[in-house]
Amino acid sequence: MKKQWNFFKSIHFKIALVFVLMLLLTLEIVGTVFVRQLEYQNLNTFKESIQLKPYVNTSLKKQLASKNQIKANKQIRTILQDADVSNVDEITVVDAHDNIRGTSQTSEQSLVGQKNTDSDIKSSLYSGKTIEKNTSNDNTRYYTVVTPLISSDKNQNNIQGAVYIRANLSQVYRNINSVTTIYLFAAVLSIILGLILTMVISRAITKPIDELKRQTEQIARGDYSGHAQVYGNDELGQLAHAVNNLSVQVEESQESTESERRRLDSVLDNMTDGVIATDRRGLVTIVNDEALDLLDDEKDQVVGRPILDVLKLQNKYTLKDLIDDPGQILLDFSTDGHKLILSTHFSLIQRKSGFINGIVCVFHDVTAQQKIDADRRQFVSNVSHELRTPLTSVHSYIEALLDGAWEDKKLAPKFLHVTQDETNRMIRMINDLLTLSRMDSGTQKYNSELVNINRLFNYILDRFDMIVKSDDTKKNYKIKRDFTKQDLWAEIDTDRFTQVIDNIMNNAVKYSPDGGTITCRLYENHNKIVMSIADQGLGMPKSAIKHIFDRFYRVDKARSRAQGGSGLGLAISKEIVESFGGSIHVNSVEGKGSTFYITLPCETVEEDLWDDGEA
Repeated sequence: MKKQWNFFKSIHFKIALVFVLMLLLTLEIVGTVFVRQLEYQNLNTFKESIQLKPYVNTSLKKQLASKNQIKANKQIRTILQDADVSNVDEITVVDAHDNIRGTSQTSEQSLVGQKNTDSDIKSSLYSGKTIEKNTSNDNTRYYTVVTPLISSDKNQNNIQGAVYIRANLSQVYRNINSVTTIYLFAAVLSIILGLILTMVISRAITKPIDELKRQTEQIARGDYSGHAQVYGNDELGQLAHAVNNLSVQVEESQESTESERRRLDSVLDNMTDGVIATDRRGLVTIVNDEALDLLDDEKDQVVGRPILDVLKLQNKYTLKDLIDDPGQILLDFSTDGHKLILSTHFSLIQRKSGFINGIVCVFHDVTAQQKIDADRRQFVSNVSHELRTPLTSVHSYIEALLDGAWEDKKLAPKFLHVTQDETNRMIRMINDLLTLSRMDSGTQKYNSELVNINRLFNYILDRFDMIVKSDDTKKNYKIKRDFTKQDLWAEIDTDRFTQVIDNIMNNAVKYSPDGGTITCRLYENHNKIVMSIADQGLGMPKSAIKHIFDRFYRVDKARSRAQGGSGLGLAISKEIVESFGGSIHVNSVEGKGSTFYITLPCETVEEDLWDDGEA
């Protein structure tokens, strides 16, 4: 189907079509003129053949002038019957008083003596002019003519009556149609022969063009092996020579260009930085795979687009800004779930004349570096701030002691006790920082073993129950346990896991009201061990929940610091739990308390392989 459609779009078809249309137009014009002239001549001949002889008109006028109408009517009937007029269907004679005096139709003799009803006869009698018309009835064409009978009497023209003649035109038009059919057949035959001749001639013209088309398509595909055949020394032959020479030159240029392109592609594909090149209008023409990965886009969606749109700079810069002052720009492509910062460097592509052909943009991912720099600045700031507070307290109390407060037996022990507490706080903070540093560097060691979580969790909570019963308890609270009866096993470091539970329980005790209940649950869910610790404390605002595991973060900084918190406990707990392949998160409602959830992978263990006394 496609090949057939291509034929209709070819120059071969167009040449034949133009010739056929010209031939068709010529035959149409000649045929129209010929048929019209033929019709005109045949109708004139027909009209002359049906005219009554002059002597007949004279006889009719004489009878119409007779006073004896009965005798005159008989004579009129005889005259009409003797009149030798071919192709006439009806002849009617009407006198000046619009009375029918005679008719050639035998079946219509009863109309003689009656008034005429034909408007054309009345008009002719009134005006004295001959009226001609072509009419049709039941698909039959008729020619009607009404001729007034005028007698000259003493230089006056008196209308004696009129003769109505109706003749059948069917034979005339049958002759015309026969001639027209012959003409149409001859015209169709001429068109067919002309079309065949045109196809042969156009084929001779278009064959060299087809050869050139085939050769150019072959060159476009990168195949330069063929040559266009030369059929002569005319313009088409000279064009064929030019195409063959062009094929050789293009092949040499293509090989050189392809070599350079492969070299450039190899360099671009093996670069660790993203590269984008544009034309002088700022539309992207080249982009390497690294750039597509960083931009998270497809090549066909990047090439051809303005570089300002690709790098989302359309609201900050114009193409002229990049050309006038190319340099380094930091681009933030971060989203809610993914942070991405790119460092971009722009440079111009210029000719020796200084004409700017485009722009080259080289960029690489600096997200990790930016995060490290930000974390380092934040870490240094937090550590400096956290250590400054206890150091200031220690410094102040030591100065007071040096100023003589050591001699006061009541005040000196209190100052020394505060100094000791602040020193212990700094030691704990430094130990926590060292722990986090080892975790970040991957040097933290874990002594992992398969542990019964039910027993270990109970053991840790028992220690907090003992603290409540001791005499040194400053706050009363109750621990409620809701554990599954099924033994749940996990591969963890017991000491580190205990540190996690201690951190969470200490926070629950610190922030729970006096006499509050701390609810601890343990159950299995989809092959996961789930532990939760819920308190009835102050809770946290919704904005603080996503930052609660950040280092040095405190919901209530003044209260946390007053209770000895460093802001590192939960951060360490998260690192430890994630090192066990688990996760930790918190749900909290401000004013109603918080619930911490710890999830660990559950290990399947056959109970009879283990000693009941082992935890």
